[in-house]
Amino acid sequence: MKLMVIGGGGREHEIIRKLKENPEVEKIWCLPGNGGIAQDAECVKIGAEDIEAQVAFAREHSVDYVVVAPDNPLALGAVDALEAAGFPCFGPRKNAAIIEASKAFSKDLMRKYHIPTAEYEIFTDPKKACDYIDAHDVPIVIKADGLALGKGVIIAQSHEEAKQAVHEMMEESKFGDAGSTIVIEEYLEGPEVSVLSFTDGKTLIPMVSSMDHKRAHDNDEGLNTGGMGAIAPNPFYTEEIAEESMRTIFMPTLEAMAAEGRPFKGCLYFSLMLTKNGPKVIEYNSRFGDPETQAVLPLLESDLLTIMKATTDGTLDQTEVKFSDKACCCVVVASDGYPLSYEKGNPITISEEAAPHVTVAGAQLKDGVLVNTGGRVLGVTAVADTLAEAVAQAYHYVEGVSFANAYCRRDIGQRALKCGEE
Repeated sequence: MKLMVIGGGGREHEIIRKLKENPEVEKIWCLPGNGGIAQDAECVKIGAEDIEAQVAFAREHSVDYVVVAPDNPLALGAVDALEAAGFPCFGPRKNAAIIEASKAFSKDLMRKYHIPTAEYEIFTDPKKACDYIDAHDVPIVIKADGLALGKGVIIAQSHEEAKQAVHEMMEESKFGDAGSTIVIEEYLEGPEVSVLSFTDGKTLIPMVSSMDHKRAHDNDEGLNTGGMGAIAPNPFYTEEIAEESMRTIFMPTLEAMAAEGRPFKGCLYFSLMLTKNGPKVIEYNSRFGDPETQAVLPLLESDLLTIMKATTDGTLDQTEVKFSDKACCCVVVASDGYPLSYEKGNPITISEEAAPHVTVAGAQLKDGVLVNTGGRVLGVTAVADTLAEAVAQAYHYVEGVSFANAYCRRDIGQRALKCGEE
């Protein structure tokens, strides 16, 4: 089979490595890919949002199956266009990808179908938003409605900080059109858990749970990022909570989307807060998360391509989806200054020992040398029998990668290791 993967980050690198395990895969193109993905697939300089060029490439090369991984092309209708041209895809169509592309849509969906989430209101007027903030306690959460690369959420500790976030999103257009509408919601407390799931629109099979680490610095300090590391499974997510989540959140969401005429196929990602009143939805994603993918997929024992095709064909209920009972840790090595400004073009070295454990995100080949071009540069992953061993091994492999101004959090997995003490 000849496959085409849309995207160019660490998530896509992990997906491609997993797809290569299927002996029927003879060729993988990645559009646009990156300097590390080039070791595992043929990278093509076609942007993730250049849907017309993607369709033309798929036609020219007689592609058998397409995986659309990032949020933007999904929201723009890449799956719709590719399927219309005759290419089966993994991923939701545009009208279903809105579950991530519009937080206002997803919050209203949860309210309509009684899916547990934080109390909220939606605003298009900054003055009304600020009046609402004055009338409510802090901390309070301000979210840009649209896609903002994982950075459009501010947990404000004061009324002044909350109103400043409204000003930056709505009046200064910090996130472009994504912030012209905002959601303001109550601050939920408890352990966070990420649950990615495979779904064909009727059947939903959760993957092993994970815990992302969003803040830039140790002890969950600093700015929100796209994710500085992840562990799986998440020890806070017990069998009892998993059963409750399936009953009150996962299947009701799938059924709600179908009832709205927006059947969801692909990877539906649930970001949950385990509150004292039970699990509640923080947000949905319409695709694999990054870096959760790098912590979850290494534990998948079943064939990824077979599962993906089953979500497309509607046969997921007849397909084996099995995960290892081991643990995985992924540590992100970033450019110092991320998520704000940072140096680019620094050569990267990866030791022979570390290389099999490294996925490449923000890096390109320049004159044959891998250099950093993004904020999150590498994901370093280890699988072991216990979480403590996986964390220790991941940080051991981190020592085998280097570039100027590299940094990483040194506490990935520590909260999970202390589970039971809280």
